[in-house]
Amino acid sequence: MKKKNINIRFRKARNEDLGQIQRIESLSFKNPYPPYYTRALIESLSDVSLVAEIENKIVGYIFARIEYGKIGHIVTIAVDPKYRRMGIGEALMREVINKLKELNCSSVYLEVRVSNKPAINLYRKLGFLITRRIQKYYRDGEDAFLMERAL
Repeated sequence: MKKKNINIRFRKARNEDLGQIQRIESLSFKNPYPPYYTRALIESLSDVSLVAEIENKIVGYIFARIEYGKIGHIVTIAVDPKYRRMGIGEALMREVINKLKELNCSSVYLEVRVSNKPAINLYRKLGFLITRRIQKYYRDGEDAFLMERAL
């Protein structure tokens, strides 16, 4: 799909969204989270859980937690492959950053595969900096970058 004027609606993730979120999860990651973990994120593990909808179809999601007092942690974000490069991931990130600010977080961090150049570029555009490399962070042995930004 080409980038065009799209109307993205954000709302809190709900249990009935699990199937659609899990579909995007499995299309997006080498080692997707199992449904029980995604359900736990929806129900209680995340302080901010959002889905992005276009024409009532979930096309992306983001889950974030507040840790160590007032530090936000973006646990996961994904966009349906058919809807990538349309600004949805950036819109989800901006939405969660705003919500974390409203919840008085002082900073936010995330982990990203060192090979995921599109995501790294997006996060840099949004003001995140690579603060360290975490060896063998992912199950397949790939390293992660820890990226952070002040809020």
